[in-house]
Amino acid sequence: MIDLMVPYWGDPEYFKATVRSVLAQTSPDWRLTVLDDANPDPWAGEWLASLDDERITYRRNETNQGITVAFRQCIELATADLVAVPGSDDLLLPDYVRVVTEAHRRFPTADIIQPGVRVIDEHGAPATPLADTIKQRVVRPRGQGTRVLTGERLATSLLHGDWLYWPSLVFRREAVQATPFRPGLPIILDLALVLDMVLAGSELVVEPQEVFAYRRHSASLSSVKLLDGSRFAGEREYFDLAAELMRRRGWSRATRAARTHITSRLYAATLLPTALKAGDRAALRTLLRHTLRP
Repeated sequence: MIDLMVPYWGDPEYFKATVRSVLAQTSPDWRLTVLDDANPDPWAGEWLASLDDERITYRRNETNQGITVAFRQCIELATADLVAVPGSDDLLLPDYVRVVTEAHRRFPTADIIQPGVRVIDEHGAPATPLADTIKQRVVRPRGQGTRVLTGERLATSLLHGDWLYWPSLVFRREAVQATPFRPGLPIILDLALVLDMVLAGSELVVEPQEVFAYRRHSASLSSVKLLDGSRFAGEREYFDLAAELMRRRGWSRATRAARTHITSRLYAATLLPTALKAGDRAALRTLLRHTLRP
């Protein structure tokens, strides 16, 4: 059984599509919990009740708690052996639950499962943004078939570039509940949590079957934070912390990867023309600092 914990805030049509993709699963081994983070229009609870499916639970925060608290609430509320936190604009392809639960049965000691992911745009069409091309073709460790990654090799690859798709990840509930989210890192909290688990000895299964559709669009939190500098400021803070954590563990390659954070700096460099064209001096300074600072 897997608990699918969906934090909801945003577009109602995307959200409905997410829920319908859960209902269309070929495997019945799921429960869906929707955590409404005080969306201004409280329509979601009534709509979910109209579906009349006992596998669906609805909860609503009285006030908006923000992404970090909502993620933590979703993890804490889970009770099944496995838990995932899909976004309220993503889609589970029909075999998602079947594939990830089978991967768990094959690798019961693994704490994290990364299934195959396709990227879609606002309209649901396939998309190939530069960031995702780098994730999937350059940074992600090479290999064929289902495989297990762990230790310094896994940490180093993630610090070179975060090739995971957080909303698609499946966690062994006991392991992820034992790993708190680090406060003050809303943009990079997912990578921070995974690396804390890796430092604690967690194994990650890469399952290549494509069973999740991740929606990439300009309204995402990480996108709107690009030019105001807060994303890269948060990343610099975390990479400094990660370098120290890796150093203490004695993982020299991972330490170097954290200190150089090469793909993050290259990504900032790609945004320099946009900031220059916009005449945004503050953004330009932030991007230059992140690009040039090793």
